[in-house]
Amino acid sequence: MKMWGLLRQKASAGGVPLTSIRPVISALRTYSSAAKEITVREALNSALDEEMSADPKVFLMGEEVGEYQGAYKITKGLLDKYGPERVLDTPITEAGFTGIGVGAAYYGLRPVVEFMTFNFSMQAIDHIINSAAKSNYMSAGQISVPIVFRGPNGAAAGVGAQHSQCYAAWYASCPGLKVLAPYSSEDARGLLKAAIRDPDPVVFLENELLYGESFPVSAEALDSSFCLPIGKAKIEREGKDVTITVFSKMVGHGLKAAEILAKEGISAEVINLRSIRPLDRSTINTSVRKTNRLVTVEEGFPQHGVGAEICTSVIEESFGYLDAPVERIAGADVPMPYAANLERMAVPQVEDIVRAAKRACYRSVPMAAAA
Repeated sequence: MKMWGLLRQKASAGGVPLTSIRPVISALRTYSSAAKEITVREALNSALDEEMSADPKVFLMGEEVGEYQGAYKITKGLLDKYGPERVLDTPITEAGFTGIGVGAAYYGLRPVVEFMTFNFSMQAIDHIINSAAKSNYMSAGQISVPIVFRGPNGAAAGVGAQHSQCYAAWYASCPGLKVLAPYSSEDARGLLKAAIRDPDPVVFLENELLYGESFPVSAEALDSSFCLPIGKAKIEREGKDVTITVFSKMVGHGLKAAEILAKEGISAEVINLRSIRPLDRSTINTSVRKTNRLVTVEEGFPQHGVGAEICTSVIEESFGYLDAPVERIAGADVPMPYAANLERMAVPQVEDIVRAAKRACYRSVPMAAAA
């Protein structure tokens, strides 16, 4: 009750309209001047720090985000800087603190709710779907819910079936939510800032295995005003023979596959989706109309997946341009095995993408014929 009273007091004192968000810097330009390399962990931490500094309505809550500095050290140093009123350690009760976060957003605050893993968001899915995602529509636009749900998503390493699921397709199927999945440090900074500033609920799907990865970041991306547009994909590598759509950790796999394919004379265009909902259908279809072939890649289950939606979009809008059947690469349609050798077989690998692209380009025996 003390926490709820604090949130109510802070919201009533602000006086800023719920729908007001700061203008964003257009990031449709391609930045080429890399200033330095930072890890994805550092990128997320700096984005949180800068947004908390810029807007007193932004606060963090979740398990171990304060005293322990975050389970993955994403929130390191923020408790000391902003105090326990804005960095709130919660009990192990996702349904409880997520509901408090949604209520705080109703009052005009901008909560950033951390799940130690998105698998635990299932404990809070009623608040995410029924309270956060639907309130703006059900109130005829009178209630905005500016809240971010963030944390690691998808397979890590050796954590078994109950801690390895990808929730991109789960949450992207729900109207009212925006779903983002960063890959690089620049993605992480720009998209998290956009999520926090957005007037709608955003599901922000990170990847545990990427936290320690370093990426070059441009000087522009290090500016505190930097922000990436929600709903816009990035062409990571241009090509003319086959389009490969990827997101999160799979972007790295897609780029490695493209390097291998290039040595065999196949020019692959790699699209980093960045935003799962809204989906940048325009960039995808424009690419397919150029390459005439499509390979989709994701870690999640194949049925009703992100790749299935992309394939449908291309068939609906660009069917006449296709020179080969679309190819879908996804996780195995089984609960994630615990054994390391089986776990590797259950998630997409670089060689899977290479084989699919070569099939699409008629450079190998089709699966049906091989069977």
